[in-house]
Amino acid sequence: MGIFERYLTVWVGLGMLAGVGLGWMAPGVFQTVAALEYAHVNLVVAVFIWVMIYPMMIQIEWSAIKDVGKRPQGLALTLTVNWLIKPFTMAGLGVLFFHHLFAPWVDPQSANEYIAGMILLGVAPCTAMVFVWSQLVRGDANYTLVQVSINDVIMIFAFAPIAALLLGVTNLAVPWETLFLSTLLYVVLPLLAGLATRRALLRRSPQALEAFVRGIKPWSVAGLIATVVLLFGLQAETILAQPGVIGLIAVPLVLQTYGIFFLAWWGARWLRLPHPVAGPACLIGTSNFFELAVAVAISLFGLHSGAALATVVGVLVEVPLMLSLVAFVNARRPAQAAPTC
Repeated sequence: MGIFERYLTVWVGLGMLAGVGLGWMAPGVFQTVAALEYAHVNLVVAVFIWVMIYPMMIQIEWSAIKDVGKRPQGLALTLTVNWLIKPFTMAGLGVLFFHHLFAPWVDPQSANEYIAGMILLGVAPCTAMVFVWSQLVRGDANYTLVQVSINDVIMIFAFAPIAALLLGVTNLAVPWETLFLSTLLYVVLPLLAGLATRRALLRRSPQALEAFVRGIKPWSVAGLIATVVLLFGLQAETILAQPGVIGLIAVPLVLQTYGIFFLAWWGARWLRLPHPVAGPACLIGTSNFFELAVAVAISLFGLHSGAALATVVGVLVEVPLMLSLVAFVNARRPAQAAPTC
């Protein structure tokens, strides 16, 4: 493990501080970057995420994807957590904290909007960052791709009904451009680029592929840190202006993240999943598709609403929390290739 991966938590922490500092000192630069978006997908963030994902995509073998069907338990665990548990626990925690525990400090309208933002996060399982977490825990790249792809298909049909049910609205409009563009940028294009690179390198030799993957790995970590700096820079004014509100919203999000993960981790142990499948299966259900959640929050409640703020807080807390869970998974990685977790 290289120095970047070994001290990744330190680099991410420094990236968070650097992002807030740069966003405070040069807000105009980050405003310009924020304007470079299409269908609520920031194109600069997309480039950084693409850099993170590409190294993992090179490791995917089409011939091995068919073998995923021989081990359906990991996929079943992911789908159960993502669609039958996670949205409802997120809604329950939102109501518990903002209608009861935090009620003395939050007005009812803001409370409802914060809950709505949390629900939108809970109904949007991650599409992009999952590949990064899977790579960091040495997950099965082929299995992870299948899990993400099936989640994306289900999201097309399930996102609107579940979100509408929990939000109590009947005219929920899904931003299809955001969903389509994110899938294209974060799954389809890097996958095609990775497969083309893999094929070209294998024509030379397996050693050429191995050397290329080893050499490009640091770029994945660099892309993660650059994404953290940019995200925190884009939200620096909000972080500095409303630290108390952000802290309140972060509390149930932290509980949701750890609660969902450890529920999935218990399920993985019960199913006796091998580590390369169990690690990503637990992390997929924990991470969120923040572009979609932010886009829907803005369209339903407005750019400066509490719902939009809650989805942004979800973005800010996700990376450090997920890194702590990556560390947990790696600490329990068996010495051999694929014993049970």
